[in-house]
Amino acid sequence: MMWTAFLATWRAMLADKGALTLLFAGGVLYSFFYPLPYTREVVQRVPVAVVDQDRSSMSRQMTRFAMAHPALQVVAVTPELPAAQDLLWRGDVMGVLIIPEGLQTDVLAGRAAQAQVAGNGLYLMLNKVALNGLAEVVGTVSAGIELKRLAAATPSSYQAADQRSPIAFDAVPLFNVKEGYGAYVVPGVATLIVQQTLLIGMTMLFGTWYQRKTFPLPRRRTMGGYAGMLLAFASVVFLNCCYFFGFVFWFQDYPRGGNFGGMVLLLALFSLTEAAFGMLLAMLFRTRERGTQLMIATSMPVLFLAGLTWPVSSMPALLQALRWLLPSTAGIQGFVALNQMGASLHDIRHEVAGLLVLLAACLVLGWRRWRVA
Repeated sequence: MMWTAFLATWRAMLADKGALTLLFAGGVLYSFFYPLPYTREVVQRVPVAVVDQDRSSMSRQMTRFAMAHPALQVVAVTPELPAAQDLLWRGDVMGVLIIPEGLQTDVLAGRAAQAQVAGNGLYLMLNKVALNGLAEVVGTVSAGIELKRLAAATPSSYQAADQRSPIAFDAVPLFNVKEGYGAYVVPGVATLIVQQTLLIGMTMLFGTWYQRKTFPLPRRRTMGGYAGMLLAFASVVFLNCCYFFGFVFWFQDYPRGGNFGGMVLLLALFSLTEAAFGMLLAMLFRTRERGTQLMIATSMPVLFLAGLTWPVSSMPALLQALRWLLPSTAGIQGFVALNQMGASLHDIRHEVAGLLVLLAACLVLGWRRWRVA
């Protein structure tokens, strides 16, 4: 009975064009279109303006350094602050470097000198790149001045450099080697895509079966029928995850393959949990459209609850507990740790325990619902 139910479920999925599109084609489409905005990984050539009120050789050097910075694109150089403010308000530039009058005079006299940077906080990523880039420009010019002063008091430029930076600092990114946004967010969102497309497809299938009274299993209340349908939907999750973790991450060149064996074991557990959760949820819907509306509306909250883009410590205590009721919470954290960071199964023992408890609960509740559905 179990394998009969398994095959019957697969035939029903393949016969429903809408569900088939969501269960399989949806993931393929998402895998190419979702990472598309992040293909360049890091933000570059952010437009900025320079307000040069000093008009000295030092201010011109700062302007040249800003023009040479790979993250910046100087679109305007003006001595008038209101002109730069207008550019900032209109959105033509994302940052402004303000070089006040008398800057070079103060530096040559040994007095404290300041240059100011301003940004547009409406666009967080662009604002961060613009402010950091302009700050690096000011810091580079300042470091050059300091090195010249030290060189005048030391026998060589090497000793001057050593005196300025006695402790060498070398930043080496370990996991997100490109330090890009795509490699940070897409591996986690891939798990959410698999979950949401599966749940939408399953609620569509169950809603149609209930509406038309065309349930694919003649004796749907048996344990074998429940187990067969569970394995059928779990195989869909397994195939979609293999596609994302195997092909998409390779094609998009995201960090991958940290702990292959552990990932396969977690994938098997996640697939069963997702299928059991989906069946329990789908048996609550009697119409085809209701599940789609709910899944679309909850996709972003589910992503935030997973702790990928929002720190868990900043969530209310109640949400920190309730988020474990979703398979995506443990799935996203576990797969990112195993596949991107090379963690061991012991390192993700909390995620494994969460999936096991959720699987057991969904099986008990799902079986009870199945018998009376």
